[in-house]
Amino acid sequence: MKDKTMTFRIANDNEDVMKDTLTAVYDALKEKGYNPINQIVGYILSEDPTYITTHNNARSLIRKIDRDELLAEMVKYYLS
Repeated sequence: MKDKTMTFRIANDNEDVMKDTLTAVYDALKEKGYNPINQIVGYILSEDPTYITTHNNARSLIRKIDRDELLAEMVKYYLS
């Protein structure tokens, strides 16, 4: 039986690239008339790329971001 808390660490050196990519995906979703927040959350939870439009290459862009790193940055930003 495991009773110790596991440590989870993510090395993230590309915060600016991640922010720029997420902004581009957000803008592409908005341009196509989608609710960008809902679509991005759907993608993060399911890892199903069809939540993201192909408009402006957004689907390819978001797939370059590691979801664990993205979640870590979002939590860090929210709590700061």
